[in-house]
Parts: sequence; C-alpha cells; structure tokens
Amino acid sequence: MPNVRKSRSLFRSTATTLAAALLIFQLVLIAASVNYVMLPMAKRSADDLAALLVLSAQTWVELPPETRKDFEFELARKHQFMLFEDAAPLPPRTGYRPYLELLDSALTARAGEPVSVKETNLDTTWFWADIHTGGKLLRIGFPKERLEIDPPSMLLLALIATILFTLFTALVLARRVTKPLTHFFAAALRIGEGGIPESFPSTGIRELSSLAATFNQMALQVRGLLANRTLMLAGISHDLRTPLARMRLAIEMLPEGTDPGLVARLRHDVEEMNRLIGEFLVLSREIQKEPPQQIDIKLLLEELADNAENEGAQVAWQSDGNTLLSASPMALRRILTNLLGNAIRYGTNKPVEINFSRHDNMVVIRILDRGPGIPPEELENVFRPFYRLESSRSNSTGGSGLGLAITRQLAEANGWQIELLPRPEGGTEAKLTIRLDS
Repeated sequence: MPNVRKSRSLFRSTATTLAAALLIFQLVLIAASVNYVMLPMAKRSADDLAALLVLSAQTWVELPPETRKDFEFELARKHQFMLFEDAAPLPPRTGYRPYLELLDSALTARAGEPVSVKETNLDTTWFWADIHTGGKLLRIGFPKERLEIDPPSMLLLALIATILFTLFTALVLARRVTKPLTHFFAAALRIGEGGIPESFPSTGIRELSSLAATFNQMALQVRGLLANRTLMLAGISHDLRTPLARMRLAIEMLPEGTDPGLVARLRHDVEEMNRLIGEFLVLSREIQKEPPQQIDIKLLLEELADNAENEGAQVAWQSDGNTLLSASPMALRRILTNLLGNAIRYGTNKPVEINFSRHDNMVVIRILDRGPGIPPEELENVFRPFYRLESSRSNSTGGSGLGLAITRQLAEANGWQIELLPRPEGGTEAKLTIRLDS
C-alpha cells in the first residue's frame, strides 16, 4: 500500500497523457491552419484592399476637379473610404497589428514606395494611408469596422476554447477508462480484507464486461469458500468443545487425593485449548464492520488502564484534544486490549504509556513499551497468524500468535491503520491511526 499511495493515480496519468496529446495535436492543427489557410487569406485580403486604395487614389487624381466631390461621396457610401489631399502628418502607429503589417507590405508593393498605415482614435478608430500619385499626396482612410476581422482575438479565443475542450475531453475519457478499474480496485481490497464485494453490472464495453463477469465469478467462488470455511470451523469448534467439556467434567470428578498441582495444570491446559479455538474462529470467520457510534476514548482508555493496573501492570496515559470520536466500539476495544496486552506481556515489567492525540480528521493512539523490541525486518511478519518471535519474546509469556493478526484484520475491516515502530531508546510503539469522516 505505501507504494500505491506514492505513485500517481491511473486517472491522473491517463488524463495528463490524453490532455498533452490532444493539446499538441490542436496546437499543430492551429499552426497549420494559420500558416496554410489564414495567413494566405489575410495576405490576399490585404493585397485586394491595398489595390482598391491605390486605385481609388489614382482615379481621384485623373478625374476632373468638378467631379471629385461626387467620387469621394461614392467612395464613402460604397467602400467607407475617406480621401483627403495635403493632410497634416500623423504620428507613427503604435502597437502590433498583424493585418496592418500585411497591408503595409501590399501598399508598398502597389505604390512603389514605402507606405505605412497610421491610426487615429477619436470617436472611432480609423486607419490612414498616404499615397503619392499624379504629383499629389493623398490620404485615404477607412474605419476599423470595415475590416470586420480581429485575427489576434480570434486566435486567442480559439486557443482558449481548444485548451478547455481538450481538458474536458481528456477528463471524460480518463474517467471512463479509470472508473471501472477504481471499482475493481475497491472490490479487490474488500476481498483482501476478508469481505465480500458486490457484483459488478455488465457494461457496453466488451473487455470490461468480460472482466466484470470474471470478477463476479471469482467473488462467488470466494463467497462459497468463506461460507464453507466458516461452516467447517463451526463444526470443528463444536466437535472439539464437546470433548473439552467432558475433560472438564472428568477433572472435577478426580479423586480427592489427586495432586492439586496436576489438577491445576490440567484445568489450565483445557482453558488454554478453549481460548485457542475461540481466537482461531475470530481470525478465520468474516469480520463484519460494525456501525460507528460516539465513543469517549478517555473513558475507554481509563477503563483499560484500570483493568491492567488491577492485574499488577503499570500503565500511564495522556490525551490531547477532544476525546469524542465516531468509531466501531467493539473493534476499537478489542484492538486496544490486544495492543495493550502485548505491551504489558512483553514490556519486561516496565511502565507502559498510552498516548492519544487528535488533529483535524485524524486520531492517533500510541501504546509504548520498554521491552526488548522487534527487529525491523520482523515488524510486518508479527501480523501473520501463529507467527512468534521466539528470540525476542519469552516462551513463558508468549500467546498463540493470533492476537496481532486479529488486530490487523479488525483494523483493516474498519479502514484503520496499525503500525509497529521501534523506539529509539528501546521498546516498541504500537500506533493505531483512525481517519474520521470529514
């Protein structure tokens, strides 16, 4: 699980890959459209406008003076042109307008001399060109509305729309791909925790439908195996506890002269066998998640500490923050009881500490002992059923090897996390982390 948390999610990876691919494709498409379609069209449009401007100036010069006013009127009515003679100089154009750059080039080519379009901004924006023709300097202009195009704004809008559409498409496609896999992952975790996942409905995608059918069949087989295991263990429990009951009765009916030490050992062995059977059943059967309830952890820890002190142990605990939390009560009690019991049993008669802290939506309970500790390479192995560290745990105090396995199974069934950590000064820290629903 730690490696899974550190790695990127499939949804993020898929969405990023799709978004990058689509963005590159769209940018290449825009660049090709600009270079091979929009730019040639803009050049042709600028050349046509330049030809019309130069032709209008030349025509005005060639007309008789008495008809020029009518020609100017026709230019304004039909082409939105205004034409003047001997106008005052205008300041250079500011800002970068790609279309006007193309128009400058086209006018220069048509007029045979450098021509730069100027710009004025009064009530409306007008563009002006000074053209020398027939020995006269004519200024001819047109309003910005006549162009009816704004290539930079159009390109910016197209780029923004492309990015938004690409990201939306990538998210939708990635979600369609990863959503079923997320469900399969959750179901696999549920099986790993000993639960039974719900059946997956068939989808319209052939591969996913086949995977869902296979997974559903596997879930049914797991359900059958769990049911058979529970039934078999229940039968074994019944069959074993019946002779144990007879053994208890036989012990009680021993003659009065029987060695009391022998009788005590027999009773201890019978009780130990009965306890082992019970622990094995708890470990093997499916653990159902309890509905959460409000628990005052302060009261629970005080009770556990008092019980331990009544049996001769030294337990100190402290809390930080609000001690009310919503959790499964029986599972939490059993987990803390097992962890505290281990700390007392293997703590070499030294005081055991319990620390409770709460930050935002996370509760952490630490149980610390000063025993011989657990080697780092064995920190995960001790959670395996029947696994015991004979070299570090005393045989005289050792248990069945099921306590930590049951504890881990209960924690995983409730979505909690249990860790065993070595303490720098010696001993072990048992850390229970509970993430609360926000």
